[in-house]
Formats: sequence, structure tokens, C-alpha cells
Amino acid sequence: MNIPPAANERGGFEFLRCAVIDGELHLTLRPVFNEPNDWGRVFAEVARQVARAYAHQDRFPEPEVLNRISSAFETEMRNPADVAS
Repeated sequence: MNIPPAANERGGFEFLRCAVIDGELHLTLRPVFNEPNDWGRVFAEVARQVARAYAHQDRFPEPEVLNRISSAFETEMRNPADVAS
């Protein structure tokens, strides 16, 4: 995957990279925001784009995807499957 063209053209930079290895999520990030709540905006935009991608593939309707992501997020925040020490 490439950085979006507009980001390259306007001096943007990568701040989050994710990979799945044997079903396990691995990521690196830079805490680029002054306020942690700005990450909520990032996660919401990612969820919207995921929902659009599933809908575009006629796999699930956007509202269903958003509801399922939101539910899984809340569940995971309350009871993490695996917390690194």
C-alpha cells in the first residue's frame, strides 16, 4: 500500500502501520497528536472507510459494519483479549 497521493503532495506523513502475522495484530505508531482524544477521530474515520469498503464489495451494508465495529470495540475496551505488559 502506498501513502495517499494527496498526503505526499502536501507534506503528509505516515503515523500508523499495521500488519497481521499468524492472526495476530502488530503495529507501530507515532503519537503525533497533542491530545489523545484525537485518536478517536482517526479510529472513527477508519471505521467509516472499512464500512464503505465492505459495502462496495456487496459483503455487508455500511450501517451493519459500523455497528459491528462499534460493538467489537466496546467489548475489547472493556475486556481486552490480550494486554501486552
